[in-house]
Amino acid sequence: MGQLEDILASAPERVGSALTIDDLDKLEVELVGRRSYITEQRRALGSLDPAERPRVGAQLNEAATSLAGLIETRRAALEREAEDRLLADDRVDMTLARRTLRQGTAHLVTQTIDEISDIFTAIGYRIADGPEAETAWHNFDALNTPWWHPSRLESDTMYLDYGDPGDEILLRTQTSTVQARTMEAQPPPVHIIAPGRCYRTDTFDATHSPVFHQFEGLAVAEDISFGDLKGTLAHFAREYFGPARRIKLIPHFFPFTEPSAEMHVSCFSCDGSGCRVCSRTGWLELLGCGMVDPNVFEAVGYDPDVVSGFAFGGGIERVAMVRHGITDIRHLFDNDIRVNEQFV
Repeated sequence: MGQLEDILASAPERVGSALTIDDLDKLEVELVGRRSYITEQRRALGSLDPAERPRVGAQLNEAATSLAGLIETRRAALEREAEDRLLADDRVDMTLARRTLRQGTAHLVTQTIDEISDIFTAIGYRIADGPEAETAWHNFDALNTPWWHPSRLESDTMYLDYGDPGDEILLRTQTSTVQARTMEAQPPPVHIIAPGRCYRTDTFDATHSPVFHQFEGLAVAEDISFGDLKGTLAHFAREYFGPARRIKLIPHFFPFTEPSAEMHVSCFSCDGSGCRVCSRTGWLELLGCGMVDPNVFEAVGYDPDVVSGFAFGGGIERVAMVRHGITDIRHLFDNDIRVNEQFV
């Protein structure tokens, strides 16, 4: 039994020196496992004198219990240490400054659409929309554009090889198509603002893009006059460019309005005295407008003897470029975040 005493004497130091659970498991097998000294002596109890068996058996059990206690105590300590390390590794220092993401912003075109929409919805207009792949009837015929008009040529308009050739499916060249669809779908009165994407076979240069955005306005009811049109556009100019802005309407021609006009707004940069922004004229050309042609009313089923109305439309990129002093429309389409960062 001298070897057992040596095992018990060295066990506390050996068990305390185990640094990992794996090390402790290996030591447990050595001290109390199936091939340990204690287990071998238990198997040999049968060869002892019957009078000695109880004493020796008690010593072996006491030794096994003592060793098991040491091992379990060390195991609990190692498990606590492992848990403490895990908690320390996962600890979040709440006093540290958090990482911040760069502030994003909507694209300038989207900002402009939202702002124009807000201006008109605030005075009772609703936002309307329509398909970008349109029929020639909605894009041209319903808007009093004759078959021989140059804008209907493929040099101006992108036609699609889709559906019935007689329908002449195309990518809409203007959001004016929405006014035709809206009047088809509902009786007067109508007050809508229709911003959206348009397409034309333009060369991509400083002032033109084959893909661009427009906003179309339409008001139809009884006794609407040209004065109502001028007052509405003056309100828009003051809200978008500043309260001191003035407008003037210059006679022009559009197939779907009669009379028609171009709206110019006094230059916000020089207040009308003349500068580089307005080409020394004091005025900025902004959009087209006019009273809805009676032929348009008849095409959509309205009685031109009962109702009247006005329409106006302009380029989203155009008004944004004018207000923000952007000289090249391509900046609005370049994949360059530095452009957006200027308009946060």
